[in-house]
Amino acid sequence: MWKLLFAMAAILGLASCGAEPIWAPEEAVAAARYEHPGPTSVTLFTVLSTRSGAGAHAGLLINGSQRVLFDPAGTWRHPRLPERNDVHFGVTSKMVDFYIDYHARETYDVVEQTIEVSPEVAALIMQRAMAYGAVPKANCTIALSRVLEGVPGFESLPMTWFPKRMMEGFAELPGVSARTITDDDADENHGVLLVQAGDPRLE
Repeated sequence: MWKLLFAMAAILGLASCGAEPIWAPEEAVAAARYEHPGPTSVTLFTVLSTRSGAGAHAGLLINGSQRVLFDPAGTWRHPRLPERNDVHFGVTSKMVDFYIDYHARETYDVVEQTIEVSPEVAALIMQRAMAYGAVPKANCTIALSRVLEGVPGFESLPMTWFPKRMMEGFAELPGVSARTITDDDADENHGVLLVQAGDPRLE
């Protein structure tokens, strides 16, 4: 068992060499700032394989003094959203829809789990996400685990590398609401980013 754990750690350590820091300028971040109405909340997005049920990716939407998306090691991008080390700023409802649409397809479902939190808790999670740094490939869920570790109301969450395990822990939090988004788009979705970038509804 220990040999397996050490082997996994070695593989993930090699994967960590590829993280590339991104740091949008202050004026771009300030201009993109978006304050979403409604209660402060945190939303976990989990991408699940429709074939095996295994988790493939996870991201965290934080709605506090502003709304940002912490998408560790994610591949989704939009030219309207400045990014600082996997934290996207200016995340409007349309951008959330874009994010979900990018991941949901015939081979993957997206599970959305939302829980209301106090402004103080939202601020703490946001600060931790912004301070975390660029996340290497295959490290999305462990990054989320570390950001949420010990945060009031989230103490029961597991420290895990696996998106589905985090999703299951999130489901046990009091007051969480959830929905599953399915899509019959073809698995080949590389053109989705180009379509989203030119969406006329953004004008």
